[in-house]
Amino acid sequence: MEYKYKFDPIAANEYEEAFIWYQERSEMAADNFLIAVEEAIEAICNDPHRYRNTYKQLRELALKKYPYHIIYYVDEKKKHVTITSLFHNKRDPKKKYKR
Repeated sequence: MEYKYKFDPIAANEYEEAFIWYQERSEMAADNFLIAVEEAIEAICNDPHRYRNTYKQLRELALKKYPYHIIYYVDEKKKHVTITSLFHNKRDPKKKYKR
């Protein structure tokens, strides 16, 4: 069964900032970034328990061509995935799971 998803407001802001950063440099890079994130989210929603459980109930999936991880948790009862962060690899790893 496919899960529904939503972005936490902080994650939505990170996603928007990343998109704007790529868009300022290249329309093609920005479009490809959107596609990469959409494909990753689709993969998560199809099988959210497939990806590694890295901290408490949080799971993550690394984007292949972009230096970001999608951090999320799964609400099994509601069949819902909440994306808590679109985390850039160059950020302080100590802040990766703090929300």
